[in-house]
Amino acid sequence: MTYRIAMVTLVAIAVGIAGSLAAIGFVEAVHWLNDLLLISPYARVQAGNQPGLVALATLVVPTLGGLLVGLVTRYLIRERRGLAPPDAILAAQTPGPTPGFRSGLASTLAALLSLGSGASVGQYGPLVYLGAMFGNLVGRLRLNLRHQRSIAIACGVAAAISTAFNAPIAGLVFAHEVILRHYSLRAFAPVTVAAATGYIIANVIFDRPALFLVEFSRVEHSYEFLLFALEGVLCAGLAWVFLRLLRLSSRVSRRYIAPVWARPAVAGLLVGLVALWIPEILGIGQETLRFATIENAFGISELTLIVVAKLVLTSLCLGFGFVGGVFSPALLIGILFGALYGTVLPHLVPVAYSGPVVYAICGMMALASSVIGAPLTTILIVFELTRNYDLTIAAMVAVVFANVVSYRAIGRSLFDLELRARGFDLTLGRDKAILESRPIRDYLSTRYTTAQGMESVETVRQRLAREQRAEAMVVDNRGILLGVIRLQAIINSAPDTPILRLALRDFTRFDEKTSVWQSMELLRGFLGEAVPLVSGEGQLLGVVPEEAVIRAYLEIVHELREEENEGA
Repeated sequence: MTYRIAMVTLVAIAVGIAGSLAAIGFVEAVHWLNDLLLISPYARVQAGNQPGLVALATLVVPTLGGLLVGLVTRYLIRERRGLAPPDAILAAQTPGPTPGFRSGLASTLAALLSLGSGASVGQYGPLVYLGAMFGNLVGRLRLNLRHQRSIAIACGVAAAISTAFNAPIAGLVFAHEVILRHYSLRAFAPVTVAAATGYIIANVIFDRPALFLVEFSRVEHSYEFLLFALEGVLCAGLAWVFLRLLRLSSRVSRRYIAPVWARPAVAGLLVGLVALWIPEILGIGQETLRFATIENAFGISELTLIVVAKLVLTSLCLGFGFVGGVFSPALLIGILFGALYGTVLPHLVPVAYSGPVVYAICGMMALASSVIGAPLTTILIVFELTRNYDLTIAAMVAVVFANVVSYRAIGRSLFDLELRARGFDLTLGRDKAILESRPIRDYLSTRYTTAQGMESVETVRQRLAREQRAEAMVVDNRGILLGVIRLQAIINSAPDTPILRLALRDFTRFDEKTSVWQSMELLRGFLGEAVPLVSGEGQLLGVVPEEAVIRAYLEIVHELREEENEGA
């Protein structure tokens, strides 16, 4: 017990330090590139006496950045795509192989190039995977800890989020809410330590600035909570539009641009062209996000234009292959939409209200929670960033209504949709998803009776009696499964009848891709000793006894319940 507690604590601290330092280094590198390449507003103002240079950089930098991202993705990442939070979720939920360290580093480089060159993508997705990558490395060590990999991954993610937002509680909840999908004490304790470690490094040692500072006293009128709820519903609709645009962008890129490595460059060129007109769409947009909380910083037409442009170009960049996250763009689009909502309200509803700041924050969190599927995390981010109880309650109302609608319209999150496209469906919970990810071939048995098609009934009957079995697999000379013969079907048959003539041709069978969940479904109404498992060519590889299917189901469910409910 002492060893486990000490080792889990050391793992949490080590992963927390690595994840936090990596997150700080990544963010600083992005800012450095943005300043160097004239992407950040500060650098563009400093170069204001050289408008030709600024315009050239606006066009060339995103285009060349996209080209480099395409080449890195094509030649250095084994998966041929950027690694993101869905990969961290999958690694934490399943025991299978994960992307290698080289792919993780290459994906981080691609994300750095994307963000550094001004692509309209987010930084928090890459930071989540960066933290998960260090957790996965520790998960491979032989430390004799239960659920070591999933806990270490959650620790890395919690540290990265805690560092990025200066919000350790939000980092802790995000790791459980999005990555682990449970709150067992065995995981809760080390993830808390990792989140606190990330916060200490970011806020105490490096004194990182807050994402934004908001001055807000309180919600002045009770009827405004109805307006917050309506804003949440509208943000859910905006999240649905965002998702549709992402899918459309991905289809367009595949249809019209054959070389995969060239797609980000095309998106970069389009970003540069739009940025000549609307520079606010470049990069992460932290300055734009901060300005959105200042009353009258943007007019109605400006807010509308930036929201539409950011929505379209973020979808374009992600769909065309730039590597980055959706959390940052969702925050920016949401806060701009919220500011627009709060600015338009006095013109539509002529009543007193509390100002646009509260509506901006509500919009930011409502949209972000609908996209990433983390309502608790987003509510806690508001509280930890603002320390304002009234603002948090207002955001909570908007977030709840946004998630009620978005869950029906698009599912729990964009992450879950991506995982479902890969065959890991969390829609109906962890049990079903993990049962669908475990192949039944792991429970294969090679103890079975076979018969050749032309063998006589008497020969097969004697073999079954000798081996004490009630059925035999009928195969040809190449081992191809032809049918199944059961003892009760041949008891009264003529002794010299060829066995193939009596064999069942329509019977339950598994293949190499059949999961434990699918095997349970296929066993509905099954009568027999075992189910044959065949290769893609129909060759008999073995059998799975009915008892083994039930045992597989019970073992996996028991393992999940133990992980979710056991203590430290």
